[in-house]
Amino acid sequence: MHIAALTATLGRPTESGELLADLHAQTRPPDEIVFSIISDEDAPTAPTRASASIIMSPRKGSCAQRNVALDHVAGRADIVIFFDDDFVPAPNYVEMVERAFADDPSLVGVTGGVIADGITGPGYSRSESLAFLAADQFGARSGQADARPCRSLYGCNMAVRMSAVGALRFDERLPLYGWLEDFDFTYQLGRLGRLAKLNTARGVHRGVKRARTTGVRFGYSQIANPIYLLHKRTAPASAMLANIARNLAANHARALAPEPFVDRLGRVRGNWLGIMDALRGRIRPERITEL
Repeated sequence: MHIAALTATLGRPTESGELLADLHAQTRPPDEIVFSIISDEDAPTAPTRASASIIMSPRKGSCAQRNVALDHVAGRADIVIFFDDDFVPAPNYVEMVERAFADDPSLVGVTGGVIADGITGPGYSRSESLAFLAADQFGARSGQADARPCRSLYGCNMAVRMSAVGALRFDERLPLYGWLEDFDFTYQLGRLGRLAKLNTARGVHRGVKRARTTGVRFGYSQIANPIYLLHKRTAPASAMLANIARNLAANHARALAPEPFVDRLGRVRGNWLGIMDALRGRIRPERITEL
């Protein structure tokens, strides 16, 4: 089984280098490792081996950069694993993914068990992430794969079967950070087979805040992208409406006393720009590139 690990990265050469070292050190290393970058400054700092490629994407954004990497491995890879540059996989992550796909031909995609997720807080350092992994007792047991059904995969770490992916690609109308691009892509994939959360493939999502999109842009995407996916019919209305309501409530509730690592006022402004555009019937995800 030919396994490729793909990462779209921007402005995080150190984190990408650490991920590259983690992938080289896997108990079952990927057959290919691809980093899709925008400029030479984005390239991982760690030394590469023959299995690793650094490719230049002509277009900026997580969807565009992932598509360039997908096209690069199409025709060779049986399984593709997408990692965020700030994800720290357990040493047997790839081995557990390979075992799950080999054991269950109906699986078209899996997402791993996230031991700790810094995206909802200030984020975790590299040393904190390694400590979480070292203390993870579940990950120490590598027995029967525990794959539980789910309706979409978490983009920071997700693996897909390329025979099911076919011509499906990430929607580049979801620009830059690509909010909900993982839901859009994997919900469509789930129509072709089974998606599962694989608790034997473990890792930590550091949630590094550097090189993320601005608060205004992100707030606009929190409104525009779910509405766009509803029009596309690639997401259930219940999930998208709940997503909008949850983010509106969180941003407004915390705007007067925001966390130091979140631009809540910017997100609120972006939310209302999105709402006003929706009411005028002119909302579109790409508008964040103009904000």
